[in-house]
Amino acid sequence: MAKSSANDHSSFLAYKNYRWLKISVLICIASAIGYWMTDFDPVRNGGTWYGYTLGTIGALLILWLSVLGIRKRAITQGHWSLKAWTSAHIYLGLGLLIVATLHTGFQFGMNVHTLSYAIMVFVILSGLIGIYFYAVIPRKMSTNRAEMSQQHMLDEVASLNSLLIDTAQPLRNDYIPVVEKAAQTTQLGGSIFRRISGENKRCTTQKALTFFKQELRTTDNDMRSPVLDIISVLERKNALLGRIRKHIRYKSLLQIWLFIHIPFTFALIAALAAHIISVFYYN
Repeated sequence: MAKSSANDHSSFLAYKNYRWLKISVLICIASAIGYWMTDFDPVRNGGTWYGYTLGTIGALLILWLSVLGIRKRAITQGHWSLKAWTSAHIYLGLGLLIVATLHTGFQFGMNVHTLSYAIMVFVILSGLIGIYFYAVIPRKMSTNRAEMSQQHMLDEVASLNSLLIDTAQPLRNDYIPVVEKAAQTTQLGGSIFRRISGENKRCTTQKALTFFKQELRTTDNDMRSPVLDIISVLERKNALLGRIRKHIRYKSLLQIWLFIHIPFTFALIAALAAHIISVFYYN
């Protein structure tokens, strides 16, 4: 069996000792040197031979980077593993910002060329948010789940609901509806704002827990032990619901980012096509 190297366990940001960061930096330096050493009259712009060169490099980078969504569906090892591809996607995407800016010659206006540049900048900036999300959120999700799958956590909620009904048997009759409501109306998910917040102020389990903690202060000795038992089960369920809602929050943040980043990537490709067509049509 082949031995795995330390790089095999590094993050996608540090893949192969920051190989793609170094490549991206070299591309940016070479582009900048060529930009400043080449003399243009009257001004530098995307319509010069060097502007066309940088524009071609930028366009190819955009198309290549857009393939990552398709690449994620294929799992391979080696130089073009998903980790390697993601590392290249990040650092070459950041390098694209420099290449494309030099391509414009810092000439902007109210036209399709500037529009395509603006969309590109937005996609890259949203990509920076994605870097943070994918570097931090998966680890937080793993810690939060504590080796439990989402389905396992939901099954545990169902078990606790059954336990609530059984534990409620010794309680007074006026306490039973509170427990039944907590067991039968568990709310998870909901609106996008509720999923992102990771909270539910209408949670019947939390309300039942608050209710019985208040009742514990005034209940008689005969009911004290049954109330403590129901509080114990409610606390377990409430803690588990908190973990599930946090899990849903993390998943929702990733999904929202994808719903923004991917459509704007397609918009960038469309704007890029319009930019290229208009350049050759009007020139």
